[in-house]
Amino acid sequence: MAVPQNRKTPSKRNMRRSHDALKATSYLDCPNCGELKRPHHVCGACGHYAGKEVVAMTPEVDLEEDAA
Repeated sequence: MAVPQNRKTPSKRNMRRSHDALKATSYLDCPNCGELKRPHHVCGACGHYAGKEVVAMTPEVDLEEDAA
């Protein structure tokens, strides 16, 4: 069974863990509608990607109004 020969110092341990921190996600403005979107993702508000409409967006339907 593998057992460390010498104890690692807290400094070496913390240097090893320096790359484990979570990074904040980045957002960009959609050039078509101006909403925030993730880079290299389709815009959820208008369905555009790279200047082209790739997802046809339908108008939202209010289910409570239709039921009445």
